[in-house]
Amino acid sequence: MYDYHAHTNYSDGAFLRWMVDAAAEAGLDGIGFADHCSVSPEPNAQRHKRAFGFNLDLTYERRRKAIDAVREDAAVDVFDAVEMDYDPAHEAAIDEFLDDAGFDYAVGSVHGLDGANVHTRSHFVDKPASERRGLVDRYFEKVVALVESELFAIAAHPDLIERNPHLRGFASEDHYAAVADAFRGSRTVPEINAGRLLDDYGQFHPAPDFLDRLVDAGVGVTVGTDSHEPDAIAPRAREIEAEFDRRGLDPLRVDEVVANV
Repeated sequence: MYDYHAHTNYSDGAFLRWMVDAAAEAGLDGIGFADHCSVSPEPNAQRHKRAFGFNLDLTYERRRKAIDAVREDAAVDVFDAVEMDYDPAHEAAIDEFLDDAGFDYAVGSVHGLDGANVHTRSHFVDKPASERRGLVDRYFEKVVALVESELFAIAAHPDLIERNPHLRGFASEDHYAAVADAFRGSRTVPEINAGRLLDDYGQFHPAPDFLDRLVDAGVGVTVGTDSHEPDAIAPRAREIEAEFDRRGLDPLRVDEVVANV
C-alpha cells in the first residue's frame, strides 16, 4: 500500500519526519510527498504563494536534502514529488520547471477558476446558477487539458469543485465522459483521493458516479490520501484500501505509471 499524495511543512503540511513516521505506523510501504507548487505568473497566483508559502519552486532542493536524510533510516519508501497547479496557458513554464527539477513524479491539479481558488466559497456564493454552471464547464475543460498534456504522472482530485457547496451538483455525465475519454487516451492516471472523505464533504474524489465512469472506461487509478497531518494518514489509507477491495481493483504503483510517462 503506497500513498502518493501527502504534504509536508514545505507547503501546508506537518513536519516531514512526522509524516514519514506516521506512514510507517500506518503500515504503508511508501509515501510520496507532493507539496504544492505553482509557477504561474498571474498576480493572483503570486499573491496566493506569498500568503500561504507555497514556494516549492524555490525550496525543492532544500526539501530534497531533507528527504534524502530521512530516507537513511525510514521504515518506508519515501518519494520526492510535487503537486503542481495547472493552467493550460502556462504549460510551457510548467514543463520547463518539471524538466529542470527532476522529481520522482509529478501530480497535476486544477485549483484556479475564475481568478480564484475553487475552495474560496465567498467568490462563488453570489454568482447566479447559470454562471456557476458555466464555470464548472470551464473547470472540467481544464481537467481534460491537464490529462491530455501528459505533463504529470497523476491527476489529483479531478472533481475538486465538489468540495465547494456553491459549485457542487453541476458536474454532469457529459463532464465525466469527457474526462474518462481523456484518461483513456493518456499516460496520466487519476487517484482515489481521501482528502475530504472524513471531513465535511464526506466523499472520495472522484465521487462514486465519476469513479464508476472511470472504472467502466478501463482507467487505472492510484492512491492519494492528500494528508496534511500525521493522524490523517492511517484512517484515510484504510478507507481507500477498503474502497479498492469493494470494487475488486488493484491500485497502480507510481513506478508503473512513470515508466509510461
